[in-house]
Amino acid sequence: MARHDSLSQRRAALEKEWARWAPAAAAGIGSSQLRGEVVQSWMRSRRTVDPELDCAPAAGDDVGARWSESPLRAPLSELSDHLHAITHDSDFVAAVTDEDGTILWSHGGAVMRRRAERVGFAPGGRWDETHMGTNALSLTLRTGRPSSVFAAEHLVAALHEWVCYCAPIRGADGRQLGVLDLSTTWDRSHPLAMSTVRTLATAIEAKLKQGERALAPGPRLTCLGGAELIRGDERIPLRRRHFEILTLLALEPDGFTPERLQLAIYGDRAPAASTVKADVSHLRRTAVGDITSRIYRLATPLSCDAADVLAALAAGDTATAVRLYRGPLLPGSQTPGIVEWREYLEVGVRTAVLASDDPSLALRYGAKALEDSEIHEHACRLLPTADARRAIATARLRAASRG
Repeated sequence: MARHDSLSQRRAALEKEWARWAPAAAAGIGSSQLRGEVVQSWMRSRRTVDPELDCAPAAGDDVGARWSESPLRAPLSELSDHLHAITHDSDFVAAVTDEDGTILWSHGGAVMRRRAERVGFAPGGRWDETHMGTNALSLTLRTGRPSSVFAAEHLVAALHEWVCYCAPIRGADGRQLGVLDLSTTWDRSHPLAMSTVRTLATAIEAKLKQGERALAPGPRLTCLGGAELIRGDERIPLRRRHFEILTLLALEPDGFTPERLQLAIYGDRAPAASTVKADVSHLRRTAVGDITSRIYRLATPLSCDAADVLAALAAGDTATAVRLYRGPLLPGSQTPGIVEWREYLEVGVRTAVLASDDPSLALRYGAKALEDSEIHEHACRLLPTADARRAIATARLRAASRG
């Protein structure tokens, strides 16, 4: 009873602060009842989120398909009995998001699940700060640290009945793959819940590592927005020229004759053929294993983010293409073949976005193309006047126009 009274008092105090500050611009908040990270999140969130929002907006793509392909699906399935016991025995709802804050999986008892679905806490709901304001999911996504948000610490009033506990889930390479959340009503708040969610996230990460070791995956090439080659837990250092050759081989699985690869790398200023031959030999020794000789071709397909974008465009899956497109191909490279592919990918993704009637795709691509006025105009046309996200598109359009 004493703990319940203490929770009630805390909730009441936070409600007073919320009523005072959240509906306004939230500038200059100063209160002993509000944590600094909550204050800062409120200030950011109020630019795009209405505190009277009643439900999280939905993602525009097929979340079921994304979950079936997610690396988190297998470890979650192995821990499903444990998670189900927690949700049913303790009246919690569990959820897992992707790296952008879209819920891919959730589970809970019938009563709690229905309550959660009413506020969009279900597969497809977008819980990042831009779309749903201050909540434990959005804080963890932003900081990469475990977070909890209680009652009226949530910016959105519809969430004031809830308390949420979150922990990040990281892959073997350290990249944050998503967030695990345990949520319940505020009166069931308990300090052990945070320990539980952190323990579960650690268990998921351990199973991810086990799975990666069992599969013995080949290297993964990242060449959009940067350049990196990862094999397991190891980052393989390469010179820029080697990244350029590897990227071209990944994008053109039919391969290159030595003469054509030389032209793609050096253009009209091609050096002796032995230079390209030496670079290919180095890649064979240090990076990807077998590259065939008469035609330079990867004997084993290489996992590559740019190739994945091409496949998504070919399948008409604009949402996946936009999600995977993290920036220009090998930015800074002036190699003729790379420049050609860079333009091809950018035009392909951009054209697909402009052809789509989904404003979330224009917003997402617009975040990576801030100087592209046409993309921001497209987002503004698609977004209803009352949609809070319209403020983002309008601000980007004005900034691009000034530039």
